[in-house]
Amino acid sequence: MGVNNIILLEALEWFDETGRELLHRLPEEGSGEIKFGAQLTVRESQAGVLFYKGKACDAYGPGRHTLKTGNIPILTKILSVPWGMISPLRAEVFFVNLKVFPDLKWGTRDPVAFRDAELGLVRLRAHGVFNIRVVQPVLMINTLAGTMGKYTTEQVEDYLRQVIVSRFNDYLGEQLNSLFDLPGSFDAIAVGLQQRLALDFARFGLALDALYITSITPPAEVQQAIDDRSRLSVIKDMDNFVRMKAAMAMEKAAASGGEAGAGLGLGLGMMMPAMFSGLFSGTQPAAGMVTGKPAVETRCQECDHAIPVDARFCPYCGHQQLIQQQCGHCGENLPPGAAFCSRCGLPSEERPREMICPHCHTSNLPGAVFCNQCGEKINA
Repeated sequence: MGVNNIILLEALEWFDETGRELLHRLPEEGSGEIKFGAQLTVRESQAGVLFYKGKACDAYGPGRHTLKTGNIPILTKILSVPWGMISPLRAEVFFVNLKVFPDLKWGTRDPVAFRDAELGLVRLRAHGVFNIRVVQPVLMINTLAGTMGKYTTEQVEDYLRQVIVSRFNDYLGEQLNSLFDLPGSFDAIAVGLQQRLALDFARFGLALDALYITSITPPAEVQQAIDDRSRLSVIKDMDNFVRMKAAMAMEKAAASGGEAGAGLGLGLGMMMPAMFSGLFSGTQPAAGMVTGKPAVETRCQECDHAIPVDARFCPYCGHQQLIQQQCGHCGENLPPGAAFCSRCGLPSEERPREMICPHCHTSNLPGAVFCNQCGEKINA
């Protein structure tokens, strides 16, 4: 490029061969002695910023520009003898890439907690892509790149990914009530999340050009619960469905033969009179009951579904039904009316205090070691 020659003027231009550089500095190593009259060529997808004597002087748009500095060919070298033939009038040009940088990935490294109105607390994984572009070249240089010779999307992508995930956690908790409402909401969530992230990106002279959500995935057991609920919504008459399944099982047992088939057929045969007695008496047994006895039910304290009174666990949410009280400090199961915990000895009615981050003053869950907002360690 002829940046550090003694006599000739410089002709400065830059091409991004990788497609991933946000900015590039000339000269590439350290500062230079760009002379008065040097020619700067800026493309349509670029912006040029001249730093002279350590300060950003001018920002140049597309076209050819003549640079004006205090470095005069030959004369400046003679006058720079006291400084070892190095001119103190340092100058460099930053080329900033204004094009859209697409297909940057974002996603949750670890599952994030989400309190579902119907399923309770579940952990979700989310992934997507986003596009960025530079809208304030000087701000971007001063806040992100500094004096670096070049700055690429790989260097900023990891930080932006963490910002997106953090805002995604908050936005999903505020806008989504249940995972059952998620289908068809990806676009609305992406648009709202993009608007919330605009200020975070603008602080660095960047703009979030687009954001897309490709997947929001719950754990396998939650997916199974969603599938089970879908199957139940299709079945209109559970009693007839159970009878049909029993008849199909008997048919398979009879076809398989052998001792196993004979034993299964014998067991189902003994159940048949109770299962089909309602068809001939004009009454039908309750759903899931094959003995004809009236069902005694209660309510799950966690999900409020009707469950058998002798159930030890809720078949809908898995909540243990025998627990009446737990210690707020160590989680020990306590008998009803207990005043102190039998494990840690603390009062059962006392609740652990929230942890306040000394750096950003954000409230965190009791016992938290690191702040959920700024990531700094919380001193107990």
